[in-house]
Amino acid sequence: MAPLRIGIMGCASIALRKMLPAMAALPRTEIAAIASRNAGKAAEIARGYGCRAVEGYAALLDLDDVEAVYIPLPNAAHAGWIEHALAAGKHVLAEKPLTTSVSRTRGLIAAARSAGLVLMENVMFLHHSQHMAVRDLLEDGAIGELRAFHAAFAVPARPPEDIRHRAELGGGALLDTGVYPVRAAMSFLGGEVDVVSAVLTRRHGHPVDSAGQALLCTGDGVGASATFGIDHGYRSGYELWGSAGRIVLDHAFTPPADHIPVVRLERRSGVDEIPLPPDDQVANTLTAFAAAVRSGRLPDNDDVARQAVLVDDIRTKARLYVDHATEPVG
Repeated sequence: MAPLRIGIMGCASIALRKMLPAMAALPRTEIAAIASRNAGKAAEIARGYGCRAVEGYAALLDLDDVEAVYIPLPNAAHAGWIEHALAAGKHVLAEKPLTTSVSRTRGLIAAARSAGLVLMENVMFLHHSQHMAVRDLLEDGAIGELRAFHAAFAVPARPPEDIRHRAELGGGALLDTGVYPVRAAMSFLGGEVDVVSAVLTRRHGHPVDSAGQALLCTGDGVGASATFGIDHGYRSGYELWGSAGRIVLDHAFTPPADHIPVVRLERRSGVDEIPLPPDDQVANTLTAFAAAVRSGRLPDNDDVARQAVLVDDIRTKARLYVDHATEPVG
């Protein structure tokens, strides 16, 4: 099977640190071209991968030998360039969130399906095997009936000029880190969870939320809390609390490929720490994307659309707290 030839739309940090090295190493993917608005930057990065450099994103879509594009642009730019890529007949792997609005997300999913093109949101943790091990324990009754789910993902503060602090680029903690615990809750509780309440906090004079928490609930009363932030000590994990015990997983969302996951199983009989094999969620995600393109099996993307609804509901229902005591930026 010929490798999938992918064009890179932009030189974002995640592309340079994670996606490009993985694409170059995998037999099922090939870097066809790297595009940037800065021709010199594109050329410099392209030299390291022996591929073509392209000035401007539109020019990338004009290349016949580019079968798919990877879009790591700021959140607010996703929708427009996904639309252009689909119109050019390209399959798309886009960073999360797919777009910043429910209507645009639904519209692009429908457009991709109508065109027979793969559109995939790059939520990589879903492709790590550690979560299947947790699911197996849950389904085997290791902690009895599930009563609650708690998840958190937060990262230390970025510099004031970081794009995560810019409202016009789709910044803020909810879209940056909040997507992870929300999607994890959906993964274990099902897509029909609803938002009960939420709070979003703005600090340091930023125009976007830097922290937040949401309470979700299933139809049968199982609650989930999702905590997120971009101005915190690092945390990345979740726990499932059942009638007979608890399952805890740290390093849940962005573990490096050499990380050895440990699932903590707490029950009345004692505590077991279960080591799991390392896994590479970046490689797994790219492999899944290439396989979908080559097989012609389009993702239904129902969870992507539902995630967009939940994120929008969190934003709509949230009580906004503005910390006026913190020093303004600049």
